[in-house]
Amino acid sequence: MRKIIVLQFVTLDGVVQAPGGPTEDSSGGFKFGGWVTLYFDDFSGKEMEKQMGPSDLLLGRKTFDIFAAYWPDHADQWPGINEKTKFVASKSLSKSVWKNTVFLKGNLLDELKKLKSSNGPDLQVHGSANFIQTLLKNDLVDELWLKIFPITLGKGKRLFDGGAIPAAFKLKKSNISPLGVIFANYERAGDVQTASIV
Repeated sequence: MRKIIVLQFVTLDGVVQAPGGPTEDSSGGFKFGGWVTLYFDDFSGKEMEKQMGPSDLLLGRKTFDIFAAYWPDHADQWPGINEKTKFVASKSLSKSVWKNTVFLKGNLLDELKKLKSSNGPDLQVHGSANFIQTLLKNDLVDELWLKIFPITLGKGKRLFDGGAIPAAFKLKKSNISPLGVIFANYERAGDVQTASIV
């Protein structure tokens, strides 16, 4: 059985929109695109290389469009990306020139459950803020690999934007960059437990 692992850059106030550049996603009048850039150092680059290892990709439509326009010609920056299978949640796309792309058709939840129970490497979700809400709402996320940046933006798409269910997670691994970026990997750990402090 495959795991679905969400890899996400996130601010202290939960914003995940357009971390990579000003033109990545300006929807809703978002003006802070590229907010990770000044915090990305050699340490962070090496941590990301470790995380972007063997896996397939599971992407929402918008992130797929961004990736498909860039990565086929820049595979030296992410060795093996063109060989990975890219599973894409899209109602309108049915083909792509980017090799090894598979479009999920039919009932999305049924397709995702089938994909999770199939044989193969784990499925990494990068970006895909809207798609992640569907995964969280339906308890399909096995791990969250967060890169928490020491800034707040106040506005923008958020990681937990009304789609998450009550769920417990356990910290598997953590590290902090010299510039204060927290790398924290969490795995799903059952239901939320409550108790009284008195």
